[in-house]
Amino acid sequence: MAMCPYCNGFEKLEKICTVCGTIMEDSGKVSDFLDPYGHYNDEETVKLGDGFPRTAEDDICPHLVSCPECGHDQVVFVQE
Repeated sequence: MAMCPYCNGFEKLEKICTVCGTIMEDSGKVSDFLDPYGHYNDEETVKLGDGFPRTAEDDICPHLVSCPECGHDQVVFVQE
């Protein structure tokens, strides 16, 4: 079973904002915003409904990152 290094706290996700150059903040998995009760489901079920076609097949965890300076949001695809 693959594990996301950011969801499990092994690493810290750092992404530079393409708009203003500030370090963006990891806001967590995109699926947490789509379904507030989704964390009660198993990970494979969540990935099938996250809106991204190959996350389950390719062991990818989509994270939402947000810029605290300008408010720009972006999805980052993390290899598990």
